[in-house]
Amino acid sequence: MSKKEPEIEFDQGLLDYLGQYITEHKKSVMEKVLENRTRFFTVVLEDIYKPHNASAVIRTCDCFGIQDMHVIEKTNTYKINPYVTRGASQWVDLHKYYSKDSSSVELCFSSLREKGYKIYGTSPDASSISIHELKAHEKLALVFGNEHEGISEEVKEKVDGLVHIPMLGFTESFNISVSASIFLYDLIKKAKEFKNPDFYLSDEEKNKLRMKWYREIVKRSDIHEKLYWQQNNPT
Repeated sequence: MSKKEPEIEFDQGLLDYLGQYITEHKKSVMEKVLENRTRFFTVVLEDIYKPHNASAVIRTCDCFGIQDMHVIEKTNTYKINPYVTRGASQWVDLHKYYSKDSSSVELCFSSLREKGYKIYGTSPDASSISIHELKAHEKLALVFGNEHEGISEEVKEKVDGLVHIPMLGFTESFNISVSASIFLYDLIKKAKEFKNPDFYLSDEEKNKLRMKWYREIVKRSDIHEKLYWQQNNPT
């Protein structure tokens, strides 16, 4: 099954009501972040062994304005490490995929392709293209494998292509969070040159994120929300 957060319904009145309990400074910071948020690129992690590595990637995604991160669970269940994310998990949407009877990879990839993503696996394989050849004019999902074996053969068979970061030393690869940082920095730099109008979030997506983030920030927001609906829907 695909484990993701429930759909957020936007209500301007409720947003304004919760906004009373948030400082103008925090609102200003959120607006600046929202202006740079994107779903044009996303990151997929396959069966990560070490939770702190996956948590470091969440932090990387937040730093680069990436709103979604996807985790394919097979033998390993991912749990957020709050000491590594430093609160980043509060701002990034995490989507988990696990299938007991079929392919967790296929479950994830089908969902991504429905959203228009082209999927690339990160691998030093001989057939892999260099990061310098990777285009940034279309929606891309980058798949990173686990710390010991990299991406699986199943992923290699089902992706649209393979890509790697050229290595100049004896070591074959960077760790996952460093690799994700290099890829995202390069892609975002290229994408800004294309000036794609669909790169940043739509107004509707921003509104839903505001609602989610306001609920996260306001203490006991569930109680405030209940009071709001009682006041606006008296029986």
